[in-house]
Amino acid sequence: MVSLAGVGYDIHRFTLAERPLILGGVNVPCEMGLDGHSDADVLCHAIADALLGAAGLEDIGFWFPPGDPDCKGICSLKIVSKAVALIRERGGKIINVDSTVIAEAPKIKPYLEPMKEALALALGISKNRVGIKATTNEMMGAVGRKEGIAAMAVAMIMLPEEIDVM
Repeated sequence: MVSLAGVGYDIHRFTLAERPLILGGVNVPCEMGLDGHSDADVLCHAIADALLGAAGLEDIGFWFPPGDPDCKGICSLKIVSKAVALIRERGGKIINVDSTVIAEAPKIKPYLEPMKEALALALGISKNRVGIKATTNEMMGAVGRKEGIAAMAVAMIMLPEEIDVM
C-alpha cells in the first residue's frame, strides 16, 4: 500500500432564495443558503475533490455534472460517499481528512461536532480522523464581503501500489 494525499477547494455564493445552508451534511441556521445545482455543501465538495484527487480520479464535476437533472438538489454527503466508493473499488481506504471552512458568517463552531459525525459516517472512518476548522477571510474579497462561503480540504488515502494514479 502507498499513502497518497489530495487537495480540494470549493466556493459557492449565497442566494436570496429560501434555501437551507448545508455544511458538512448539517443544516446550519442562516438567512441565506448557498447557490448550486446540488445542495451546494462547499465542505463536502472540497472533501470529495480532495479524495478524488488523492486517487488520481476526475473531480466531482465529472461524476456529478452540474447540468445533470439526476444531480439536482443531491445531498452532498452522497457525493462524498461516491468518492469513498471509488477509492474502495480500487482496493483503497481513507486515512483522514482535514478541512477549513472560510466564512464571515454564520458562525459554525456549534455545528462542528455534528458535521464531524456526518462526515465520518460518509467517509467510513472514526470522527477523530475528521478535522474541521473555521476561519474568516478578514473581510477581504468576496467571502469577506459575505457573498459566499469557501472550503479547503486535504485527504490522505492508501491505495495498493499496483494502482497507477497518474
